[in-house]
Amino acid sequence: MRTSRLTTTAVAVAAISVLATACTGQSEAGASDDPNAKTTINFWHGWSAPAEVKAIQDNIDRFEKAHPNITVKVSGNINDDKLNQALRAGGSDGPDVVSSFTTANVGKFCSSGAFTDLKPFIEKSKLDLEKTFPKVLLDYTQFEGKRCALPLLTDAYGLYYNKDAFKKAGITAPPKTMSELADVAKKLTVEKGDTYEQLGFMPNFHGYETVVSHYMPSWNHAYFDENGKSNIAKDPAFAKMFTYQKKLVDSLGGYDRLEKYRGTFGDEWGAKHPFHTGQVAMQLDGEWRLGMAEDAGADFEIGVAPMPVADDEADSYGKGYLSGTIVGIAPASKKQNAAWELVKFMTSDTEAVVNFSNGIRNVPSTLEALKSPDLKFDPRFKTFLDIARHPESMTSDGAVNGATYQLTLQDFGYQYEKGAVKDLQAGLEKTARQIDTDIAKAK
Repeated sequence: MRTSRLTTTAVAVAAISVLATACTGQSEAGASDDPNAKTTINFWHGWSAPAEVKAIQDNIDRFEKAHPNITVKVSGNINDDKLNQALRAGGSDGPDVVSSFTTANVGKFCSSGAFTDLKPFIEKSKLDLEKTFPKVLLDYTQFEGKRCALPLLTDAYGLYYNKDAFKKAGITAPPKTMSELADVAKKLTVEKGDTYEQLGFMPNFHGYETVVSHYMPSWNHAYFDENGKSNIAKDPAFAKMFTYQKKLVDSLGGYDRLEKYRGTFGDEWGAKHPFHTGQVAMQLDGEWRLGMAEDAGADFEIGVAPMPVADDEADSYGKGYLSGTIVGIAPASKKQNAAWELVKFMTSDTEAVVNFSNGIRNVPSTLEALKSPDLKFDPRFKTFLDIARHPESMTSDGAVNGATYQLTLQDFGYQYEKGAVKDLQAGLEKTARQIDTDIAKAK
């Protein structure tokens, strides 16, 4: 389970500051502790639900049994704001091992030194990253060649659909292309006066998980060019996505009408989520939604499929957006060798990854765990395992100022979908200039 990706990103962008004096993870920078000595390390994470906390503790218990000299003090429900404050303050009460849900900020974590450089630890342990983790996960846990984090479970995004609603509308299979998605969304929409009895799909950027970064993998794209400049006004994929999304908004009743209906939705993380209640018949979401919908007692058969792709990229169907939790070592820690033992265990021990994945219903983050027979999931969950393994699945590019560029592009999306921006190309060019300016300032 996750807090809202957009909310998490916004908090992190506001909270994470450049830690110019942070350690780099070299042995002379605090990693001189004896990993065999008796010690206690602090592990801070963001999970808070009882099942999640139990899953973490189960793995910690197993780690402590294998490393009887290391005691792990666990602190949960730590967001990036609290984490940033602790990293800046340092001290013995601060974290040694740190985790974050905000993969979009890895560029900032790595370039600023907010997370310790893991290269010396990886080399000493002879951990073969390419044989351990999928490529996309390796990409989003490093920035410009500096690896300051490792992946700790994965989020894969797909399309949930109400099979009962599909049957009633005479639809026999989930859409595979974006034009099919638009057609199916229209067929599934049941109007009721100036609102809806059922909406086929909520396309608005303020909708749950329907943000720019989650839409974009349906089109092959690149946020930045080879020189590190914003590519959004040059790569036609972005104009195609925004054009498609705006057309879908208009075809389903228009921005204002959809926003009014969105105001009737329950909380994204509660039992009254609009997909659970049948208010929307299709939902772009992460792998956790399946378990949440079942737990909420959804009274219809739930189908799961990959997100549709651009019509001219039909042969890439099966791909999707990937993200996940990252874990690293605090630069102020004086117990970095012991901290590394926990990081290595949690991220690369197959049994640990599988057990954690089973416990919180997230996608495993190692190649071995992805194919483990010990995974205990609903058969429909295989869709997300396949998305995680798909060679064309994508994540958002890293940047020195973290997720700021994504928020800038998202803000543009809000203006375009409601009609405040009329000239798409001019708007993208202006947004690209702002992204480049922000990155230049951050450097």
